[in-house]
Amino acid sequence: MARRSNGARLSCVSAPHVHDRPPDADAPRLVVALAVILAFMVGEVVAGSISHSLALLSDAAHMLTDAGALALSLVAMRLAARPPEGGFTYGFKRAEILSAMANGVSLVVLAALILVEAGRRLATPSGVEARTVLGVALAGIAVNLVATWQVARAERRSLNVEGSLRHLVTDLYAFAGTAIAAVVIMLTGFTRADAAASVLIAALMLRAAHGLIRDAGRSLLEAAPAGFDPDTIGAALAGHPHVDNVHDLHVWEITSGFPALSAHVIVHPRDDCHAIRLELEDFIAAQFGITHTTLQVDHSTDPTVHWVERGEELPARAEHQRR
Repeated sequence: MARRSNGARLSCVSAPHVHDRPPDADAPRLVVALAVILAFMVGEVVAGSISHSLALLSDAAHMLTDAGALALSLVAMRLAARPPEGGFTYGFKRAEILSAMANGVSLVVLAALILVEAGRRLATPSGVEARTVLGVALAGIAVNLVATWQVARAERRSLNVEGSLRHLVTDLYAFAGTAIAAVVIMLTGFTRADAAASVLIAALMLRAAHGLIRDAGRSLLEAAPAGFDPDTIGAALAGHPHVDNVHDLHVWEITSGFPALSAHVIVHPRDDCHAIRLELEDFIAAQFGITHTTLQVDHSTDPTVHWVERGEELPARAEHQRR
């Protein structure tokens, strides 16, 4: 709870807020990336089967998750663009958070499967057609660069888009590792390099999954968005010259790039509640970038409010407690 004896004012009703950019504005970019990924993935599965390369098959599996991530992102975008209806007062904006969580979990499951197979092949290596692996890996780097370029131009504040991008960037690194493994096999005949590269791919997938699950989990648990400190925000509000105290302060994220705030503010008697609220809303938007605010403002009528701030017992409070 933040308090100040020379107080600030919050209004009872918040002004309307406008979010201009449609949630599905970047859908065409993701469609292009999805088409490129799917076309190459089919060829990679064929090449990986012919060359007996686990690294290529791991890359293909990762590209499948890339395609799934992009498809899920597109569905989430369409849902997020739907207007509020029925009991969904925020619409389906949080669908993109669920999409990001699903992407993160799919990466963990797939990485676990790859690690199991890599362990088997490290123990019992099999022959690998290194030239085929190298050619497909180099082509994969080119394809992933195109897809990554498309998605990177989309709105990066969206956790949904960021999740798809992390999939693609991880796959780009994976192709580079596969190409290196192919060169090692060609030069030294060390076929375990293929399985070792798949372990690297799985590690990259787990790293990307950790970030997605962490960020999506924070949003689903309605934690304060990254970069927003509720204590700092509360202290700033309490620093307003007309605010007695600020409590029940909540800062959360409806969806990525859409922070929200609610608070109960106590102001001095006879202060203009609505005018101070507007002033505080403008301050919150300018200082912290939060435009969706719900501020309940009440006048101070309790003679013990200032006792809480000063930390000393006033006769009024002692009398209030005796009653």
